[in-house]
Amino acid sequence: MLRLNTRHANFEQRFRRLVDERRESDDDVSHDVREIIAEVRRTGDDALADYTMRYDKHALTADLASWRVGAAQCKAAYEGLDNALRAALDLAAQRIRAYHEQQLPTDRDFTDNAGVRLGAKWLPVDAAGLYVPGGRAAYPSSLLMNAIPARVAGVERLAVVTPTPHGNLNELVLAAAYLAGVDEIWRVGGAQAVAALAYGTRRIRPVDVITGPGNAWVAEAKRQLFGVVGIDMVAGPSEILVISDNKSDPEWLAADLLSQAEHDPASQSILITDDLAFANAVEDAVDLLSVQISTERVARASWDKHGTIINVQDLDAEAPDLANRLAAEHVELCIDDPDAMFAKIRHAGSVFMGRHTPEAVGDYVAGPNHVLPTGRRARFASGLSVLDFMKRTSFLSVHEAALSRIGPAAVAMAQAEGLPAHARSVEIRLGKRMEK
Repeated sequence: MLRLNTRHANFEQRFRRLVDERRESDDDVSHDVREIIAEVRRTGDDALADYTMRYDKHALTADLASWRVGAAQCKAAYEGLDNALRAALDLAAQRIRAYHEQQLPTDRDFTDNAGVRLGAKWLPVDAAGLYVPGGRAAYPSSLLMNAIPARVAGVERLAVVTPTPHGNLNELVLAAAYLAGVDEIWRVGGAQAVAALAYGTRRIRPVDVITGPGNAWVAEAKRQLFGVVGIDMVAGPSEILVISDNKSDPEWLAADLLSQAEHDPASQSILITDDLAFANAVEDAVDLLSVQISTERVARASWDKHGTIINVQDLDAEAPDLANRLAAEHVELCIDDPDAMFAKIRHAGSVFMGRHTPEAVGDYVAGPNHVLPTGRRARFASGLSVLDFMKRTSFLSVHEAALSRIGPAAVAMAQAEGLPAHARSVEIRLGKRMEK
């Protein structure tokens, strides 16, 4: 575990190394994914069957049930849940839907001072493919976070792909699919599932947008297929940055740090504080809690390799700049006045304000989406939203009088760019108007 201190002479060099660290796919993954995509495109369902048996030990046969989960099975999974768990899923779905309904954009239609009618209308994509992990852990929350914004956007067809190792289905994922109104669930995963959604196979129809988190192969497949389909983002391992003074409970922060570390050995958890003794207390609390959780092996590997504690002299003055350079997926502000520091945070996937706002509540029931940019992409990207499932079409209407006002400028610019047909298409209309 890395310890840094802004007082030390070599801090800037070591911190820059931390910022620049890449914890994502390498060239071998890129090469493998390229081959998988090519094979799926060439042989379709045969490639899916081969890869699914090879990686998931699940046989895709002539029986459609081996390929696809039926609606009745999803409904039965939902109805068979423990009452408390079903109520929790219902609450999560309700809050996620309410939050994302507020994101729906408004069409525009207006006439400017030149008399030109301008505007734009928003429309959903026809079909969306949602990737739901099923390897290291299966997440019904991810399905809700992807499917509900798509439904709110108005997408008509939602196709889920999820691996089912050894044929085992996750009942919680099926229940979430029922609750979110998913149309199709295909029992395939990995880069091959992403390729199938992008290009289509005999069984699986292609989609327009693919969203959802996955492993390095899934992320690389989305990267390579962007342009064939739209994607939400290329997501890497999870990240959390906790900024705290010494008034927080070290045990609370230890749990917060490990909540991301337990996702993946490549996850990263960082604490910034202005109190050295408090930093030591949090480190001790992490050591104690890590041996008490069932995910100890993964969480410990992440903390030991990528965990970091940074001591600063002045939290208010130094922490925001460090946070902006890290541009972390999740940022917790465990301080007395989180609003004041939040005003200085420019780059973060999602910010959790106050000591009683753990990142984990955002993963499930708070409302904002938990599919967020990683790997410093928060500098230019945002979390998943309704807009990822929509596209904007602009329009304009120019009448004779309006064309007479703005047309000559268009002609001048077209001529300057050496595009005579462009110029003529405007000139000819101006000439006809003058001949009347």
